Amino acid sequence: MAPKGNRMIPNAHFRKHWQNYVKTWFDQPMRKKRRAKKRILKARRIAPRPVAGPLRPIVRCSSQRYNMKLRLGRGFTRRELKAVRLNYHYARSIGIAVDMRRQNRSVEGLQMNVERLKQYMSKLILFPRKGRKPKKGEATDEEVKMAQQLMGKLLPIGKTLVPEEPRAITEEEKAFSAYQALRLARREQRTFGRKAKLAKEAAENPDQIVEKSKKQKK
Repeated sequence: MAPKGNRMIPNAHFRKHWQNYVKTWFDQPMRKKRRAKKRILKARRIAPRPVAGPLRPIVRCSSQRYNMKLRLGRGFTRRELKAVRLNYHYARSIGIAVDMRRQNRSVEGLQMNVERLKQYMSKLILFPRKGRKPKKGEATDEEVKMAQQLMGKLLPIGKTLVPEEPRAITEEEKAFSAYQALRLARREQRTFGRKAKLAKEAAENPDQIVEKSKKQKK
């Protein structure tokens, strides 16, 4: 490597036959062209279906560090398909990905994917099979002629976090102490069982509680 500018002259110490282990990337421009051609051929092959592939659900990333982020999952669950009255065999045939292993852990995630399926079904143009009259839910001849292949993302994920506009800090926020709030929450968690036990005893035998309080005052 030739020196550039007023810098230290490099003195690189390589191993023997280091030239054999150098990797080049001279075919990168042609690879880019080949990938573009393959994308075009795939779009023609699967037309008029969307280029992005089947519809996938919105899921949350794993671990406590990334669970606030949303991403596309592998496929919809049976419970989500059942809420829209779809059989998983039929769902796969109309461009909906199905995952038999994923489970719904929250009502929020279930409702979000159910609404996603409803939105997809409302925009779907289902072609009738060749040599057959269109059935209920299938497109007519006019709708088939108007149909176009979707080239972009299929129902992309919108922005979930809306940035808050700058504002003045209130007196209540200034007086709030996160340290005290955490200490209070830890104390409440630690003494929850004891307080519940005392409340239960007071409800069952109120006279004994009164006598104990008088003895403690003496």
